[in-house]
Amino acid sequence: MNHLKKLLLLATPALLASPITLAFEGAQQYPLGAENFMAGALPPPGNYFINYLIHYQGDLQDNDGNELPVDVKATANALRYIYVSNYKLFGGDWGMHAIVPLVYQKMNTPNPTWDNDWVFGLGDITLDPIIIGWHFPPDWHITVGLDIYLPTGKWDENDPTQRIGSNFWSFEPIFSFTYLNQSGFEVSAKLMYNIKTENNDTNYQSGDDFHMDYLIGQHFGPWAVGLGGYYLKQTQDDELNGQEVGPDGNRAQVFAFGPAVKYDYKGMSFIGTWNHETGVENYFEGNKFFFKFITAF
Repeated sequence: MNHLKKLLLLATPALLASPITLAFEGAQQYPLGAENFMAGALPPPGNYFINYLIHYQGDLQDNDGNELPVDVKATANALRYIYVSNYKLFGGDWGMHAIVPLVYQKMNTPNPTWDNDWVFGLGDITLDPIIIGWHFPPDWHITVGLDIYLPTGKWDENDPTQRIGSNFWSFEPIFSFTYLNQSGFEVSAKLMYNIKTENNDTNYQSGDDFHMDYLIGQHFGPWAVGLGGYYLKQTQDDELNGQEVGPDGNRAQVFAFGPAVKYDYKGMSFIGTWNHETGVENYFEGNKFFFKFITAF
């Protein structure tokens, strides 16, 4: 089997418009770049809703960063509910959340036996029953959690172009912080380590990875602007039937950067971002657009 065919057989469409990745047999379950402004600040006790509207388009890169004849277009909408209680854990506020994504995507490949057409469906649902947030006035905020990704997304064992989910569970410890001083200068980051289980349908074990979202910004009145993006580095090899896959374990990496803008109005926040990807290996390289709406209820 030639190198290109091996790569294509491992390529799978992305959840929440994140790139399809050679390194992960299933989708990249977290939408890289989703968090930026105030990423480490858990809101006060109450109920909150966030809507993420995402569009992504990119071209597949191999382990040397060379472009392959595979591309993806995806638009997704994710609904997130956050509950922050009045209870304390370890001195911090205790909360929880759930995220339900819907994805509409198309992957083009040279393989005529695959559908290569648009697919729509539910992605992998995210749950986190224990989120803890601390506030250290006047400048610092820290939040930790453990996201659990459920294999609820559409999955087709024989046609990678018709997959939305990953078909495996994963567990992701989270550490996020925000520094916001009195002049409105902000530095925020969300650090995550994704631990994946094996896909029992294919006996494929995707390697664990470290990834982070980041932002450097400035607030003035109801507005804020900044530079943000994301970074991902796979830390373990992919394995098929217990054997390393590819010349380098199909380890993925990507770095993205771009502008972000935020506007607050009557208890609501509107955030728009654009991220351009570079330094890509075993991953898609392209551009991602986010529009995020936040409100309490």
